[in-house]
Amino acid sequence: MKFRRLGSCGMKVSAISYGNWLTHGSQVETKLAKECVRAALDAGITTFDTADVYANGAAEKVLGKALKHERREGLEVMTKVYFPTGERQHNDTGLSRKHIMESIHGSLRRLSMDYVDVYQAHRYDHFTPLEETMQAFADVVHAGKAHYIGVSEWSPEQLRRGHELANQLGIQLVSNQPQYNMVHRIIEAEVVPTSRELGISQVVFSPLYEGILTGKYLPGEQAPEGSRAATEGVNQFVSRKMQDEELLRRVQGLRPIADDLGITMAQLALSWVLANDNIASAIAGASRPEQIAGSAAAADVELPPEVVSRIDEVLGDRINRDAGQVGQASPTERLA
Repeated sequence: MKFRRLGSCGMKVSAISYGNWLTHGSQVETKLAKECVRAALDAGITTFDTADVYANGAAEKVLGKALKHERREGLEVMTKVYFPTGERQHNDTGLSRKHIMESIHGSLRRLSMDYVDVYQAHRYDHFTPLEETMQAFADVVHAGKAHYIGVSEWSPEQLRRGHELANQLGIQLVSNQPQYNMVHRIIEAEVVPTSRELGISQVVFSPLYEGILTGKYLPGEQAPEGSRAATEGVNQFVSRKMQDEELLRRVQGLRPIADDLGITMAQLALSWVLANDNIASAIAGASRPEQIAGSAAAADVELPPEVVSRIDEVLGDRINRDAGQVGQASPTERLA
């Protein structure tokens, strides 16, 4: 496994990290989830990403149990706060001081850990003063409950203001967690240059575009049994993408490229993401342990420039580069 520096801080993370969104506590039973975490560790992955909202806390519990006997200093654990959790009452959401302080205690309790390495704002909160949010994050860091802070799906302007406040408060904003993959590239025009300037890395989710880029979903055919698209409760995230049959056809056009390189389509997608030097880590999930080793191996694949050009030609107008969509994932209405 290769390791990359996270932003301008001194900590390194594994180029492939393990994430348990939609799996632990929901799609994958606890025993199998633990086996997936074990496989990640065996593959050299040391960075683990979760969130309090995943399975309403169950994902953090499963991850904590799976990592219980590991050397804590050899891991980088990241969790998030924002979305409604618990009983989902009026203060159980957002980035208020109240919710942040109560959420970090809940996350550490579920993880059975004294601290997390990166505590992340899961979205931008339009209903709480940013000064209040950043002061609460600073108090979490100064209390030793997190080493660094990060954010997810923030716009360049939000990153710039958050970074400024973090510096004033004596803490480090080191990461942004956006969606980024061969198809969804909206961060390239503005978020990435701003992040480079500020010393912020991307830790990206959905590098396989909800599994679309693995090539397992074929145009005009039913989703394979056991896949995310065929699993009730999580398939809403990929079903819309599956309706774009032209996209599915274009993705099949990537198969000869992967074959020429002697790698899987998933490895092609992951190595493409890691070719961007502002990406510190690509988050890969798994529902089966055998998927992990293949994902980890992608960190060793370097794509020649001509391959990158071929990918662009194959995907063509299915590539989304609309920088105007950045920040739109943050709710504009209070969720609770």
